[in-house]
Amino acid sequence: MMSTIIYWFRNDLRLADNPAFARACAEASQLVPIYIHQDATEEFSRWDFPRMGRHRKQFLKQALHELKHQLGAHGASLLEFHGRPEDIFSVLRDQTQSDLIYCEQIEAPEEIAQVDHIRKMGFTITSFWQSSMLDPKELPFALQNMPDVFTKFRQDIERQGLSHAKPAELLRPIPPVPLLNLELHQEKNTSPDQSGLFRGGEISALEHIKQYFDRGLVDSYKQTRNQLMGMDFSSKFSPWLASGCCSSRVIAEQLRSYESMHGANEGTYWLWFELLWRDYFRFLHFKYGASLYVPKGLSDKPVNIFDQKKFLQWSSGQTGEALIDAGMRELSETGFLSNRLRQVVASYWIYDMNGDWRAGAAWFESQLIDYDVYSNQGNWLYIAGRGTDPRGGRPFNVWKQTQDHDPDGIYRAKWLGISSD
Repeated sequence: MMSTIIYWFRNDLRLADNPAFARACAEASQLVPIYIHQDATEEFSRWDFPRMGRHRKQFLKQALHELKHQLGAHGASLLEFHGRPEDIFSVLRDQTQSDLIYCEQIEAPEEIAQVDHIRKMGFTITSFWQSSMLDPKELPFALQNMPDVFTKFRQDIERQGLSHAKPAELLRPIPPVPLLNLELHQEKNTSPDQSGLFRGGEISALEHIKQYFDRGLVDSYKQTRNQLMGMDFSSKFSPWLASGCCSSRVIAEQLRSYESMHGANEGTYWLWFELLWRDYFRFLHFKYGASLYVPKGLSDKPVNIFDQKKFLQWSSGQTGEALIDAGMRELSETGFLSNRLRQVVASYWIYDMNGDWRAGAAWFESQLIDYDVYSNQGNWLYIAGRGTDPRGGRPFNVWKQTQDHDPDGIYRAKWLGISSD
């Protein structure tokens, strides 16, 4: 029996390899694709700064503009709203006479609570797990019993011979949108600013992936991934992965295709290795859930006292430690930071400035274009020694990191406006 389905785009702003959207298209006679700019993203964190900064807002606007264009090419449309999801869905139910919602499953506390609340309002929500490279059903262990340590997790995966789940087939024809008379806070159809380090959207994502492999940059990935400057030293897939403009399965499929044509090497393995880290942080949420979000994390260590003055020094790049200040200024100006420097500045905040790790994690949420709830929480817990890593924390020696990664001072000179001579 066909029916009207409301499709709620969340962190899956794509049409290719989107099993949830494909299923909705297959099971609906009429489909209402929507995106909700939620009030929470406009709110301030407990440390009094916006939860979503200007760089991620711009990237999101670009991604939604592109998604709307893609849907239009299929004769469909994307309805954007501002407000609380429960209010938006209540009005849509009145208009469509449907309480069926399909969406991506996000296994993090706020997102779970949000879906539970909407279900309690009488909606039937069908959610689909689709943001990992590997299919949880193919793993050699139940997620509730997965290895805590990443090395054991990786070894079990490799022993099983798992690489990635096959991307979903191309979507079916999109059902028509019913006639609606909406009195909601709809987003104005304005063209987004196309400036910025990255441009949001699925088309942009797929072009970037193609160019990365066409240029053979993956071959040197292991050797260059810890560099601090430039576009080519790392894959730069993360902004599009974080918003779901592309899937990790599509990237892994491209990676295996590249290996079949050019051969596997350290670079190709290490890219897959990093995608596996991304899965690991996702799957840990099924095992530990909200325990990952309490102040102490999974540890019994007391939490550092938050110091507003120190935090402003750190977040604005005014600590007096040149490498840290350069990194924090790059983050504020571009919304991006190399993986190496993310670890170093996080370590400096926690161990050198005795900062509350949760404030640092919240600042990254606000500033990063590629903010991802699973990876952000997982990495901050890892550095702070509050996750599953048996070493109990990852403090970095800033002097050594400076000598190893910016010995000539070029990076510091760029972001601090000083001579590298």
